[in-house]
Amino acid sequence: MKHILSIIAVTLVLFSCGSDKEQSVETLIKNGSLQELRTKKQQLSQQQSELKRQISLLETKINTLDDTKHAAIVTTITLKDTIFKHYAEIQGDVETNQNIVIYPQFSGILTQVYVKEGQRVSKGQVLAKIDDGGLASQVAQVKAQTALAKTTFERQERLWEQKIGSEIQYLQAKTNYEASKNASDQLQSQLAKTTVRAPFSGTIDQVITDQGSAVNPGQNPLMRIVNLDDMYVKADVPETYLGKIKEGTEVLVTFPSINKTYQGKIRQVSNFINPDNRSFSIQVALPNKDAVLKPNLIATVKLNDYTAEKSILVPNNVIQKNGNNESLVFVYEPKSDSEGIAKRITVKTGKEQNGMVEVLEGLKANDIIINEGARTLRNEQEVSTKNTTNE
Repeated sequence: MKHILSIIAVTLVLFSCGSDKEQSVETLIKNGSLQELRTKKQQLSQQQSELKRQISLLETKINTLDDTKHAAIVTTITLKDTIFKHYAEIQGDVETNQNIVIYPQFSGILTQVYVKEGQRVSKGQVLAKIDDGGLASQVAQVKAQTALAKTTFERQERLWEQKIGSEIQYLQAKTNYEASKNASDQLQSQLAKTTVRAPFSGTIDQVITDQGSAVNPGQNPLMRIVNLDDMYVKADVPETYLGKIKEGTEVLVTFPSINKTYQGKIRQVSNFINPDNRSFSIQVALPNKDAVLKPNLIATVKLNDYTAEKSILVPNNVIQKNGNNESLVFVYEPKSDSEGIAKRITVKTGKEQNGMVEVLEGLKANDIIINEGARTLRNEQEVSTKNTTNE
């Protein structure tokens, strides 16, 4: 291009020198006649055509002599050993063992509800109260009878130890006391069911039955309590992975709806294969400090079913296929700092993950492969590199 510009400059100088005796364009525009203007325009057009012809001849000769003009511009990647982990994807759901609906254990009117939705509660905390229907009075009466029976028994026992009185009197007193005590314990147990308590610490997620409603055991749900501290993902894994999955296997759990990914390990593997879908279940414990994970949230579980410590990985887009369905890659052999030869080689590929393909045979660490521009190359073609990256 520098040669072309030099020729053009010389030509323009010659034309300008040759036309010193002629009037300039500016002078002709100012003083010349119409015929003179047309003549000048025709001269300049002829000069322009001649310049274009000469430039075209020069470009043709330059392209013939300059070999680098035909070198394809490509980018390259220098390969290195890396750890390759392949993951199989399955669907799962978030669950917790502490997510229950509380039902009444006693029939009556729900006289008090002491909590509201969203409230944190502790294990054993009173949540609601059911009318006992006079059961508390019965308990008090039986307690008094039990106290009297106990006193009678203790006195009869002391007499019996002193060999005073008959054995039947002692046994009757003992029997009366034990029967009264059992009746008292049973009534107290029934009375305790009128008080609804939290079975574990958690959050009242929903109050289902309003205060003042009549409730019956197993029929009227009172409220839902949830603990989000011990969350896990449960998923069904095809039986083909049975030999690859075990407790402690590394997994990645992704939640598309909240755009979060957690790394964890399998804490439990089922010993039962479901005959309906030929799968076994797994559990993966999850941290939930920010309480964003909710029961029944859909998760994508990625199981690490294959790991290679020293592996050669190449982008999927650089691999081409020939008519025999063989995988082909172009290797770059440098001739200088920015020029080289593209050589096509056959490789054996393995698993693919995230757009990267494992190469089992054909490439090694420090080999340079062609990335961008590889699709249009032919074997042994000269190329010019734009940049080199490490992979």
